[in-house]
Amino acid sequence: MLPTLVALLTAATIAVPLTRRAGFGSVLGYLLAGIVIGPAGLRLVTETEQIASVSSLGVVMLLFLIGLELRPQRLWVMRRAVFGLGTAQVIATAAVLATLAHLAGVAWPGAIVLGAGLAMSSTAIVLPMLSERELLTSPAGRDAFAVLLFQDLAFIPLVALVPLLASGAAIPNHVPWVDVAKGVAAIAVILIGGRFLMNPLFRAIGGAKTPEVFTALALLIVAGTAFIAEKSGLSPSLGAFMAGVLLSESEYRHELQADIAPFEGLLLGFFFISVGMSADLGLALRHPTMLAAATAGLLIAKTAVAFGLAKAKRQDTRNAIRFALALPQASEFSFVLFGAATAAGALAADRAAMATLVSAASMIATPILFAISEQRLKQAPPEPAFDPIDADENPVIVCGFGRVGQIVGRVLRMHDIPFTALERDPGQVDVVRRFGGKVFFGDPARLDVLRAAGAEQAKLMVVVLDHMEDVLRTVEVARRNFPHLKILARARNRRHAHLLMDRGIENPIRDTFHSSLKLAEHALTALGIDEDAAARAVKLFQDHDEANLRAAHEFHTDEKQLIQNAQQAAEELASLFEADRG
Repeated sequence: MLPTLVALLTAATIAVPLTRRAGFGSVLGYLLAGIVIGPAGLRLVTETEQIASVSSLGVVMLLFLIGLELRPQRLWVMRRAVFGLGTAQVIATAAVLATLAHLAGVAWPGAIVLGAGLAMSSTAIVLPMLSERELLTSPAGRDAFAVLLFQDLAFIPLVALVPLLASGAAIPNHVPWVDVAKGVAAIAVILIGGRFLMNPLFRAIGGAKTPEVFTALALLIVAGTAFIAEKSGLSPSLGAFMAGVLLSESEYRHELQADIAPFEGLLLGFFFISVGMSADLGLALRHPTMLAAATAGLLIAKTAVAFGLAKAKRQDTRNAIRFALALPQASEFSFVLFGAATAAGALAADRAAMATLVSAASMIATPILFAISEQRLKQAPPEPAFDPIDADENPVIVCGFGRVGQIVGRVLRMHDIPFTALERDPGQVDVVRRFGGKVFFGDPARLDVLRAAGAEQAKLMVVVLDHMEDVLRTVEVARRNFPHLKILARARNRRHAHLLMDRGIENPIRDTFHSSLKLAEHALTALGIDEDAAARAVKLFQDHDEANLRAAHEFHTDEKQLIQNAQQAAEELASLFEADRG
């Protein structure tokens, strides 16, 4: 194995820097390195199956690290994108590709297998490709991740349905409850173990004080959860992903990332090398026109479907292009599906060989197409740079100058109180300036921007940004670096209010709360209730709700306790109204 390891590391060390310097990213370098040293090239490495089986751990580790970055709450927020956009992408793409394959002469059973297999996209290619360009948190990156997560979930049912497409296969007359039970049991073991066993295990070994044992335990968790999932018929990467999500709120999360990341990067690179080595260049030389036409058809069809779905989701053109060009390649799961279909007799061996070659070609082409697209997108007019700020030692900083921030600013101006307004939306800045307003374009979550805005001399900061995460980041930076500064912050809902209270904001101002109270008071008077009684009832509700908000803060991470508090608050409020009427 030593010559093989030397060949793999040498090829990666030479090819990856060259492709990255050319602007095509590291994935293309690994793929080309595999072609050069593999059986179709210099034949420095011939044990491709063994390397592929070991390097597939790179994909598993990648999903584990992604899970560490996600909170269960964020996954719940993403459910519509995962099951809505993901379902639409798989079904629409599979239908289009299956129809094209049938028109090309493939029988319907084989065409359906090809459509379903090629509809999948490679998690191992897409996520590193987006991460290298810091696009994972963009709308295109979030939607691409949601689609990939749904594909991981859908892969197992697709493999289970392949035998039904074989000629003469009978549809089972009963549900395979044993297999279903195995999958449910595996998920339960991972969830229960992750919830109750992992943190005590880390504490038992002394956390990161014994680095080698900590690293061994981290690798054991990744490999163990993948093994449990695989033995139950689920995707190994899905098991590792669930373990990562369960540990996303652990105090050991950062140490786990630091320990797993080097293994993940190297093994993922070896995985791409194994994909390059599996390419059958002999078949490509015998049928170059067929290969080129099939690859072009795959890329065009998947790009068109993904672009249409992104526009239907109302993404802007730039993000729609990124989303579409991130997903046109086939997946590592495609190879597995084609192998299962060939073994079951649903897909001819020669068709499977060409489909495998097309899959590899699409994986090679995607980083190139995406890099070219990014170069074109970068040539578009860039976002304006942040303004140089002249704060004049104003006592107030208003972070966010939309509809709420402008009202705050107008009231301050009525009292001749000078303030510095910061707004991160260049379009909003242009509108305000067009009507004579003075506002600076800058991101208040950045320490240098706050310093330039005079936060060290200011007395008050009003944070009324539109997005919850922006408000939280700005408050954190201000509290950490300017402890003297009094902060008033806008909360979008009760959950956001609790998160702000976690950060030392005692009285967050909730969106729509006070306007809703005023509307309720008008509703009571419109129904004939005396104005004083209506005002008293609304004030009673306001005081009780604000007291309940503060009382529930201690338990805001405990959903059961929150439900109990809400029920108790409703009962108390009803009794207060009864007493008030009496």
